[in-house]
Amino acid sequence: MKQCTHADELPHPEPEPLSDTCLECLATGAHPVQLRLCLTCGYVGCCDSSPGRHATEHYKDAGHPIMRTFEPGEAWRWCFVDHVLV
Repeated sequence: MKQCTHADELPHPEPEPLSDTCLECLATGAHPVQLRLCLTCGYVGCCDSSPGRHATEHYKDAGHPIMRTFEPGEAWRWCFVDHVLV
């Protein structure tokens, strides 16, 4: 089973969210389906089910490997590089 090779590099504690929603969606009037939090810098972006796919775009632009869900009651994390739950 493949494992994440980036989790040990995350800052502790995790960064504070830079916003409470996807600002790119807000700017264009789009509605994010679900939100994701970058665990490197605190960027909040929408998931891949949203039209903008801003969390994935943030990974592509910034190279920050791990995000976690930013939805109430959820706690899972995803590594974009290794394509595994962390």
